Amino acid sequence: MFAGNDLMAQGVCQVLAEHGRRVPEDVAVVGFDDSSAAVGCRPPLTTVRQPVEDMASAMAGLLDDHIRGARTAPTSLVFAPELIVRASA
Repeated sequence: MFAGNDLMAQGVCQVLAEHGRRVPEDVAVVGFDDSSAAVGCRPPLTTVRQPVEDMASAMAGLLDDHIRGARTAPTSLVFAPELIVRASA
């Protein structure tokens, strides 16, 4: 099961446990964000981490370029996510 964020994945783990399913033995669960919910979950969540600080820094630079008029065309940047393997998958 892949959830859109770690908090939802934590909820998935809770619902699975309530229904007698074991994570990861019966169902593998993967979250997204690598938030505090990922390490607080039992079992700890496998999750996808985005380079949030790099993304924010790049966005600030692009915004500054647009404000100064140095860049006017739309810009697209792609950042590589990282799979953080823990006990849920």
